[in-house]
Amino acid sequence: MIERKVYKDNDIYLDDIKGGLNKKIILHKRLLLSIVKYFFIVLASITAFFPFLWMVSSALKVKDEIFAFPPKLIPSDPQWSNFIEVFRQYPFGQYMFNSFFTSFIEVALQVFTAAMIAYALTLLEFKGKKLLFGIIMSMYMLPSAVTYVPCYILLSDLNLIDTFSGLIISNIVSIFGIFLLRQSFLQVNKSLIEAARIDGASHFKILWKIVFPITKPTFITLILINFVTYYNDYMYPSLILKSPEKFLVSSGLRQFFIEGGAYGIKWPQVMAASTITILPLLILFVIAQRWFMKGVGDTGVKE
Repeated sequence: MIERKVYKDNDIYLDDIKGGLNKKIILHKRLLLSIVKYFFIVLASITAFFPFLWMVSSALKVKDEIFAFPPKLIPSDPQWSNFIEVFRQYPFGQYMFNSFFTSFIEVALQVFTAAMIAYALTLLEFKGKKLLFGIIMSMYMLPSAVTYVPCYILLSDLNLIDTFSGLIISNIVSIFGIFLLRQSFLQVNKSLIEAARIDGASHFKILWKIVFPITKPTFITLILINFVTYYNDYMYPSLILKSPEKFLVSSGLRQFFIEGGAYGIKWPQVMAASTITILPLLILFVIAQRWFMKGVGDTGVKE
């Protein structure tokens, strides 16, 4: 009986050893997977951030140092005057103001119109609602360049060429915004809407007092995406706006290449202007990053 007991105890002891080894193997595998995962995350982050870092570095160099080989990331003698020259040689401050002004007005109008249309498509019942949504989404499939000529002809007939009003009117409605807000509104608890209607709340009040606070991250996501889109837009604004004093920042950057020619481009000033252009967008994204990520996640789930 004693030997048998010892034998069983040894089996238990061996099982404990095997269990401990298995746990160590699992922990080592998890550690290895974590190392590999974070390695690729760091590598992807460096790959994404390096062009911006090189742009800032080039903005602080002289032209010969930019093309020197082997290349240097840190400038030997930082030329902060390159940033001053951008504003001294060109009305770059005016370009940035034009871009901020038009983008702000366009996005504000788009959020307002998209919210009302998405509210109607989500929380109101009427005949042909699905057909209307299908027509709206089919328009989203059209390339934006297809609309340039018709819009130009229409604005020309209205004498709105070379005006901010013409540019803004062309972008009052965002089909992407309608889709994004509709997906978010589908998650709103219908009992809240019904309770508000029983209390006598109007549709306008329900939209902005109940639906908007619940889906605020999605609104912020829409504002960020569309603001960056119109702030960086080049093709359509350059078609509508002809006067140099009305150029947006994208057209303003092009002036460096037009006036410099093939061999006379002042690359330090180009990089400095590009840095100035991108910096406000980076600051805006850092401030609103938390709401942006939440808004992107919320629109992908329907309760």
